[in-house]
Amino acid sequence: MKRTIAIMTICLAVAVSHAGLLSSFSKSGTTAAQFLKVQVGARAIGMGGAYVAMANDVTSIYWNPAGLSRIGPNGGVHFSHANWLADTKFDFAAAAIKAGSLGTFGLSFTSLSMPDMLVRTEFEPEGTGEFFSAMDMTLGLSYARSITDRFAVGFNMKYLRQQIWHTSASSIAFDVGILFQTDFDWLTLGMSIANFGPKMQYAGKDIFINYDYDPNAWGDNENIFANLQTDQWDLPLMFRFGLAANILEQDMNQLTAAVEARHPNDNTESLNFGLEYGFRHWVFLRGGYESLYEAESEKGVTFGAGLIFYLSSTLPMNLDYAYADWGRLTNVHRFSFEIKF
Repeated sequence: MKRTIAIMTICLAVAVSHAGLLSSFSKSGTTAAQFLKVQVGARAIGMGGAYVAMANDVTSIYWNPAGLSRIGPNGGVHFSHANWLADTKFDFAAAAIKAGSLGTFGLSFTSLSMPDMLVRTEFEPEGTGEFFSAMDMTLGLSYARSITDRFAVGFNMKYLRQQIWHTSASSIAFDVGILFQTDFDWLTLGMSIANFGPKMQYAGKDIFINYDYDPNAWGDNENIFANLQTDQWDLPLMFRFGLAANILEQDMNQLTAAVEARHPNDNTESLNFGLEYGFRHWVFLRGGYESLYEAESEKGVTFGAGLIFYLSSTLPMNLDYAYADWGRLTNVHRFSFEIKF
């Protein structure tokens, strides 16, 4: 057991140094389905997104599916909403239920949408009278189980779809995560790999064209139906590794710190840090810093707060808020609530 702790701690140390020393070369814009990188849950975002080792609620579906094994006692439901960048709307809804020794099962839905916009062309810049819209969505199934009293594993299977007007792309993606409670009860290690799956490719009637094989030839068919072949794009694969430490655990005061290293396939490595202070397990204050060392990042300081209300003696509801600084883009405010049953 101690050897396992040492190995995982060394891996985190290597990841931390790796994030700071590697070249700042970025591969931004080389993957599809960027909405998969939009984070969920105001609690996690308020802590700078350093949540892979802290995951213990329904948002574990996004951060580390192994965390579903720690919700309870029977399960929960979660809803998040944000007015996202460029006048888009981001929503996340999920539910999880414990099935005894079989494990925990979850269902989730994510969407990124925009208002309808006028269709404009070079000949009709004021609009053709038509409207178009775009929407990204996922529908996911999750499963998690505690293998031992200290080790848990979880999985997601997700259907992805992106659509703009009459053109769309879809794929299947998989996530896997683990949580390990060390011999030190105050220290937890977590790891997850998200968005592993085949490439995406757009298709639809918007890429149909009339094609003239030889414009200089007379008498041939100048209106052959053809279909433009679009490129295939990888999914935004993300590897997360982190630890969470309960620095203070009392009836009156609680303090938890977390750090997380990330390795994406379309950007540079980065680090996230977060703190959460709790008063009587009822009121929470959070702060963090996101994407340290990420090339050309607009992200940075985060903070948030949370309250727990009891709808009944056995039905707590978590209300959370988070603020994230996105530099030159805008500041993003997140709201979420979760009911555990």
